[in-house]
Amino acid sequence: MLPAHRAPLRREVAALVEVQRRLGHPAVVSAARGLSLFGEHAAGWLVAGAMGALVDRPRRREWLCSAAAVATAHGMSIAVKRVVRRARPEHGALRVLVGTPSRLSFPSSHAASTTAAAVLYGGMLRRPLTPVLVPAMLASRLVLGVHYPTDVLAGSALGALVGAAVRRRLCRRGSRRRGWR
Repeated sequence: MLPAHRAPLRREVAALVEVQRRLGHPAVVSAARGLSLFGEHAAGWLVAGAMGALVDRPRRREWLCSAAAVATAHGMSIAVKRVVRRARPEHGALRVLVGTPSRLSFPSSHAASTTAAAVLYGGMLRRPLTPVLVPAMLASRLVLGVHYPTDVLAGSALGALVGAAVRRRLCRRGSRRRGWR
């Protein structure tokens, strides 16, 4: 029998195996790998923020601040990973379908940067991006077998906190007149 602190991980592995069983079709895995590549080191989100700054000159500063906040959320998740040191999922019934830059799992950096980007860029675009972008990225990390469910939830919560704090600060500085919700 596993010690009490190991029981939740066993339930999370069972949940991952079930996610892979239900969603692990080739087209879904391919899309998940694409999301993984896009979110690696927050690169896709940083490029999106830079593009926003290039095309939206009146709000260039806000776009750059938002991109910096996405990088901050990513960096904070890495710092937490190094403190917590939770290993990535590993089990005979689980398939790991993509490479990762480290063996550390908690929290998901992809989830942190994606959620921060959705909150901030959604505010800039006046479009609700969070319900579209965040669930897809979180599910992709589970389908690929590289995170436990609590990893993606914690990463998303971290990204939401960073995104909301920066968004509030930008709105207070008068950005609301220039298109923030």
